[in-house]
Amino acid sequence: MQTFSKIVSTTALAVSLMLGLASVAEAEQKSDFKVAWSIYVGWMPWGYAADHGIVKKWADKYGIKIEVTQFNDYVESMNQYTAGAFDAVTLTNMDGLSIPAAGGVDTTAVIVGDFSNGNDAVILKDKASLADLKGQNVNLVEFSVSHYLLARALESIKLTERDVKVVNTSDADMVAAYKTPDVTAVVTWNPLVSTILEDPSAKKVFDSSQVPGEIIDLMVANSGVLKDNPNFGKALAGIWYETAALLRADTAEGKAAREAMGSASGTDLAGFEAQLAATKLFDKPADAVAFTASSSLQKTMDLVRNFLFEKGLLGNGAPSADVIGIEMPDGKVLGDTGNVKLRFTEAYMKAAADGSL
Repeated sequence: MQTFSKIVSTTALAVSLMLGLASVAEAEQKSDFKVAWSIYVGWMPWGYAADHGIVKKWADKYGIKIEVTQFNDYVESMNQYTAGAFDAVTLTNMDGLSIPAAGGVDTTAVIVGDFSNGNDAVILKDKASLADLKGQNVNLVEFSVSHYLLARALESIKLTERDVKVVNTSDADMVAAYKTPDVTAVVTWNPLVSTILEDPSAKKVFDSSQVPGEIIDLMVANSGVLKDNPNFGKALAGIWYETAALLRADTAEGKAAREAMGSASGTDLAGFEAQLAATKLFDKPADAVAFTASSSLQKTMDLVRNFLFEKGLLGNGAPSADVIGIEMPDGKVLGDTGNVKLRFTEAYMKAAADGSL
């Protein structure tokens, strides 16, 4: 089964820093754009749109060309974007800060597509309470959103990582690892969560629905490219909202689209719809605008940047979590106003909401 890997590693960070400083996408008016994406329930519309003419339709409307490329390696897609080989990429809010932004690439969230609302979970073997986590080895992908979810789960019961031992485990090995006697606690994401929970011993004790709006899935683009080519951003918004509507459509076309996306992600229609049920999807632009403009997004990004700083993922020698500026839609900046590298904007989602695309 092909799975999506929301990973941030120190190695990936080092590579992204090097690539980002060496080659950042040049900001200039142009007509050809490249978009990278990887497998995850909330990003499947990008592949479907490319395969079914929706990308071409919106690109043609604005007189541009958009090439959409699927990556099986999520980290590699971010590194290639950071290197300037792609103009836009799908990633999480946490990874956007720790990879391209920390790598020096000024990046703008064009589409706030969804947030995990149960797709990420803490699972214990033969234990039913989160408090039972204390003293256990916890298998997860280190420095990923699973690591972040563990930190938030521990915080909810007034524990810290010092109360457990993190065991770095590849997502590809997670299901097999759970089946071994030595592994008693895991933190992972769907479809792995669903697979592990099929085991009668597996008990979900915490999931991302308990920290709603914190693990956010985005389509981001190089800020300079967007500034000089606003029609690229408009086309991305048009593609997303036309295709995302099929994720909720109670029609034959919608069912066929979900079936195709499920198959492309390594599951079936039922499995894909189960993952959708654990996803807060912003298929309507007005909802995405409201979420992006809310004060909760700023609070989330403050939590995320502090987590990354504590893990040493904002660059070597970073003096504080303020080292990178994060601009919110109202213009307020978290961190260094002289080093803004991650930006949230409502502009393109608002254009979709008011019909001006």
